[in-house]
Amino acid sequence: MALFKPMNLAPTMPQPVSINDSSIINFLRPNGYLPLDKALHNSDVYSAVYQLSADLTTAHIIANRPQNQALIDNPSATSNRHGFWQAMFAQLLLDGNSYAYIWRNQNGIPQRFEYLRPSQVQVDELADGGGLLYSLTFDEPEIGLMSNVSQSDMVHLRLMSKNGGMTGISPLSALQEELNIKNSANDLTRKALGKAIVPNGILKITKGGLLGRDDKVSLSNDFAAQVDQSNGPAVLDDLTEYTPLEVSTDVTRLLAQTDWTSKQIAKVYGIPDSYLNGQGDQQSSLTMIQGMYANALRRYAGSVEAELNQKLIAKVTVDINPAIDSNGTSFAGVIGTLANNKAITGEQATYMLKNIGFMPEGAPEYVDPTANTTKGGNDNDSEDTNQG
Repeated sequence: MALFKPMNLAPTMPQPVSINDSSIINFLRPNGYLPLDKALHNSDVYSAVYQLSADLTTAHIIANRPQNQALIDNPSATSNRHGFWQAMFAQLLLDGNSYAYIWRNQNGIPQRFEYLRPSQVQVDELADGGGLLYSLTFDEPEIGLMSNVSQSDMVHLRLMSKNGGMTGISPLSALQEELNIKNSANDLTRKALGKAIVPNGILKITKGGLLGRDDKVSLSNDFAAQVDQSNGPAVLDDLTEYTPLEVSTDVTRLLAQTDWTSKQIAKVYGIPDSYLNGQGDQQSSLTMIQGMYANALRRYAGSVEAELNQKLIAKVTVDINPAIDSNGTSFAGVIGTLANNKAITGEQATYMLKNIGFMPEGAPEYVDPTANTTKGGNDNDSEDTNQG
């Protein structure tokens, strides 16, 4: 009979505490959560998310190590680079969080990413606050549930947070009231249009006495037939008076106000509302509007840089110039101005233009047209000085 019970010497892991609780992160649950797929039914939300996610994908994500660059350029086994990163950015813009599991080889080197929907991820914090653990549910039956996944094996992009950066907040949380009002306005507009007067005018019999229903219908049909069969104006006698109907100013005013939420959606995502087909700020130039949009892209790109720098242990930067200056004309204009002002040399300008692909690699090297003239002038000055 054993006198002592064997001790469990294996280290114990602090019990995780869920940080998805509604008391910690309020994702609109008290007033009703707006499903993300339903949010995409709003044309303005879809337009903002599509444009931002597509432009962020067009931007160049650059790593300082070849193996990390290869992973960024070929991140997924089931999608191409554009499809994978646009899905990551779109989910980030909708939910405030975007997840991907890092598959590694036997040596611990990252091999590929696997995109995960927010519904597949449960985020927990260790009881001692020493880190995060993830519980994942994969679509593949052979993998199924994966518990206690270290945060080092997850790419977790986040927007603004209320819990110290552990999880992000969905921008849609600031749009719940606006979207509810938009839905109510759409319902009211449909009802107003449905109850609008269908006839296009009123035919009034001024001296006909009290007419019955059949007489009114007959006169209306006769007048309509006269208008349809005649290529000229309608002819009335002294006994009839026709008044055309106009759309009520209340209805037209209501229709004009149904697009006010576009500005609110653009404001939440930090982009000029002209990108959502609005009128925009009439006092801002095209350059100013493009600058504001570039600032918005730069803010979202910061989330990507911070996360990949940490998880890939590399220097990762996001170059947004391909997204905001696709053909390089703006960049070339700046370079030309710098060269004209002698801030950079012609050789430096040529190098930078070739580096972005604006000039082909086989283009002739820059030759300063004033080099020989300047040199000759100096010689002449020297000769004049010697003669004097």
